[in-house]
Amino acid sequence: MLAVFVNCGTVILGSIFGLLFSKKFTDELSDMIQTACGVISVVIGLQMAFKYESIVYLALSLIIGAIIGYAIDIDGAILRLGGWLQKVTSPKKKAAVEGDLFGSDIALDEQKKHNFAYAFLNASVLFCVGAMTIIGSFEAGVNHNYTIIFTKSILDGFMAISFAAAMGVGTAFSAILILLYQGALTLLSGVLQPYVTDNLLNEISACGGAIIVMIGINLLGLKKIKTANFLPALVIEVLFVICVPLVKGLFM
Repeated sequence: MLAVFVNCGTVILGSIFGLLFSKKFTDELSDMIQTACGVISVVIGLQMAFKYESIVYLALSLIIGAIIGYAIDIDGAILRLGGWLQKVTSPKKKAAVEGDLFGSDIALDEQKKHNFAYAFLNASVLFCVGAMTIIGSFEAGVNHNYTIIFTKSILDGFMAISFAAAMGVGTAFSAILILLYQGALTLLSGVLQPYVTDNLLNEISACGGAIIVMIGINLLGLKKIKTANFLPALVIEVLFVICVPLVKGLFM
């Protein structure tokens, strides 16, 4: 779990630096930083998305995942968590939480960059969706090799600076989901590792990359997408990779 705590620490530290610098930023500069974050997210997402080995799996996973996410309202649930955290940490301030994960109509206080839930949810998904999280957690849990997670921690820390400067303190609280999600993967790594193949990692990376592209689109203001509702696509992708070969084997 050491590597997980380091990752959480770098995100919090990066967020603190971002918040300190943000006080000196004009609205125009803050918007430029958010645009930069959007472009970076699109670039990272595209690099990951093109790792797919089956475009059919990717397409079906995103479509089916979106339907499931919409049906159970993952977006709303995560947004409510962000709103609750804001109320707990800033009880005297009215939380502007009428919106969704990355882009439904969000009631901002004065500037979007200060919306707690917007920052919390964008950062959480960006830091948790990706092959480095899975591989790094397995390496840390099974082989006690922390290199990948430490490398991810550095990257996340720098991204946290940009996100916090552009969108506010909610970025720091994404460390909570990093701790829960990445920590769970690390603890379960011994059980899960035998089932994780290169093919599975590529497909998960591609699906996660597509979701990160959506984050970038929202940050750039090109379209409002309830990105959290697409998260079940990651599970659907895993099921396709594992189950389809088994079904084919029954008929061969």
